[in-house]
Amino acid sequence: MKLDSIKNILFDLDGTLTDPIEGMTRCFHYALKRMSAPLLTQAELQLHIGPPLRNTFSLILKTTDEVIIERAVSLYRERFSEVGMFENEVFQGVPEMLATLQASSKRLFVATSKVHVYTERILKHFNLSDYFVGVYGSEMDGRLDNKADLIRHILASESLDPDESLIVGDRKYDITGAKENNCLAAGVTYGYGSSEELMEAGADYLCHSPREVANLFSLAHLRKNTRP
Repeated sequence: MKLDSIKNILFDLDGTLTDPIEGMTRCFHYALKRMSAPLLTQAELQLHIGPPLRNTFSLILKTTDEVIIERAVSLYRERFSEVGMFENEVFQGVPEMLATLQASSKRLFVATSKVHVYTERILKHFNLSDYFVGVYGSEMDGRLDNKADLIRHILASESLDPDESLIVGDRKYDITGAKENNCLAAGVTYGYGSSEELMEAGADYLCHSPREVANLFSLAHLRKNTRP
């Protein structure tokens, strides 16, 4: 597969298009306080941006008890649905990146483990909706919160050829999800995953800014960022 064959680009949301750390931290603290559980620092919580929410609470609370996990998820969403989702900001350069790619006739999609209805509201709030042909996320009950399953669902729903599709994300889950679906993968290092994490997961390209994502399709940028 080569980048010159790419027609479709599927973007992760958190850590790739927007920086959700403030809202997520406050929502985690809200849920943990209500459950009388120890609070984590923002630095500790940064490690949990990317994975599905239920997986995160299972790790934080050190439990596999579904009742406890669902209670934590419910409390998190109680605050997130009202204010948390907007305690967020678009990474500098993202609108310009999306505009450039859209102008080059790429078809853009969102592929996030965040719940779909929240994702739609966030994109609309930050005036990003019009860049995307389709927006896909998980369901409230946890369906499609696995990134590989979500990407598979998008490819099937939109009749996309994996050979013509690039996944862009900041965590290993985005990269492994791409690889499981035979898509190219670009890891972004300005989010919450390190270069090491992304390369170990199998990223085909690394981008250190939204501008580098937009420039992925130029030959000069390709030579600089292609994996050895």
